[in-house]
Amino acid sequence: MTEPADAPPDIVTRLRSVCLGLPEAYEEPAWVGTRWRIRKRTFAHVLVIDSGRPPSYARAAAADGPITVLTFRSSGAERNALRSAGHPYFLLPWGADVVGMVLDTGVDWDEVAELLTESYCVLAPRKLVALVERPDE
Repeated sequence: MTEPADAPPDIVTRLRSVCLGLPEAYEEPAWVGTRWRIRKRTFAHVLVIDSGRPPSYARAAAADGPITVLTFRSSGAERNALRSAGHPYFLLPWGADVVGMVLDTGVDWDEVAELLTESYCVLAPRKLVALVERPDE
């Protein structure tokens, strides 16, 4: 089994621009890949999964090669819709509010930005959420 790896720098840069634009969010290396946190809670994590990946990742991949995976938080109806939507979204074996997404060539970066903002809002204190400009407002 190949070990997970760090995500491509161009993808990390795109995610960083969204995540670090949120109040008090910070970036740090994760066990593998990069994660973004509010206080001590992870609202986004990106890494590459290669061959030999667990079944949930395998079902999510459109191809057999390495895939870049983003995990984030979601709640309510949005979470339920994403978890049942199929590729590029998939279930993870931990956390009822965690959703995985394959970041492949067809990724909609505007949608990713919205999902990351919502993920932050799921975990951030209310006073910080009040400072976030959200698309539906």
